[in-house]
Amino acid sequence: MDTDNDKDQSEEDSLFPIDEHEEVVSEGGKKIRRRGIYLLPNLLTLGALFAGFYAIIAGMGGNFNEAGWAILIAAVLDGLDGRVARLTNTQSAFGAQFDSLSDMVSFGVAPALIVFSWALSSLGEAGWAASFIYISCAALRLARFNVQLGTVDKRFFVGLQSPVAAGLVTFAVWVGYRYNVQITPLIAFSTAVLTAFTGILMISNFRYFSFKEIHFKGTVPYVVFLMAVVLLVVIAQNPHEVLFSMCVVYAASGPAIWLYRMPLSRVHKSGDKSRT
Repeated sequence: MDTDNDKDQSEEDSLFPIDEHEEVVSEGGKKIRRRGIYLLPNLLTLGALFAGFYAIIAGMGGNFNEAGWAILIAAVLDGLDGRVARLTNTQSAFGAQFDSLSDMVSFGVAPALIVFSWALSSLGEAGWAASFIYISCAALRLARFNVQLGTVDKRFFVGLQSPVAAGLVTFAVWVGYRYNVQITPLIAFSTAVLTAFTGILMISNFRYFSFKEIHFKGTVPYVVFLMAVVLLVVIAQNPHEVLFSMCVVYAASGPAIWLYRMPLSRVHKSGDKSRT
């Protein structure tokens, strides 16, 4: 009874009529109830959400250059929030769920609306169908990722990550807008195929390198740092083309790894049969 009274009193003493977030965590082998949320990683997630929202506004207004930059900023912030949480030991269940919801807006809804506003609207029902396939696959990809979190090999992602998928679709629009590509029926149809196929890659079983083995606390060879500098210079010179090319190469790496491993898996299976 006293606990209920204390809880009621704390709710009355709060400045705003909003429930305080609480979650049960394990510390030192004991489960404790923690109130509040971590500020820094969730601010980064909020920034990614805002960038995704701005990309939608810019894309629907026909400003595809700003929409492309906004998706890029959202992807950078999305990559930072998880790493910052791990480096500062501020992971939480709230942060994981907030990150997924932010990803759905920034890398699911935003790219689909941007590409629809640029090219797919001219296709009518086929255009919005391609956009919806992409959004649906993004939602399924994020749901599967949340369920499999902590149970899969951290070296790989199963299915194309939603930020890269968003980059593949949005940066295609970015490049086309920069070079004033006219939306012909062929361009619109090709864009629709790219959009739908990118969505399918997200829910595929293709394995993609996660690069989570890179530890920023440790040391690296000097040449690695020089390569990073060169990469940044190349991106700065032609960001539209280079970023789009990087997304294409990475998206193709999953099917390429699968094709490379197929003969090896067949050899192993035939070897096992011969032993039996």
